[in-house]
Amino acid sequence: MSELVEIVDSLENKISKLLHKVELLQQANTRLEEELTVVKSDHGNTRDSLVGWEEKYNSLKLANSMLGSNTNKTEAKLKINTLIRELDYCITQLSE
Repeated sequence: MSELVEIVDSLENKISKLLHKVELLQQANTRLEEELTVVKSDHGNTRDSLVGWEEKYNSLKLANSMLGSNTNKTEAKLKINTLIRELDYCITQLSE
């Protein structure tokens, strides 16, 4: 009978330890999910910032080539031609 009591006590002890580990793992999981949310938000902000800086860079590059820089003249001409085509399309749409 004492062996049975020892076995039950041992099982209770092991179950208690397992429940404690489960609780610790759930807390760690919650922290990791919160950290993931923060990192995703930060990543989105960084990506938006990168897109903004790329647009500014392209605008500066185009402005520099329009001001007489020889490095990107063909790119500036292509951009101007694209803008002219878009304007022509808008004008034809308005005249219809």
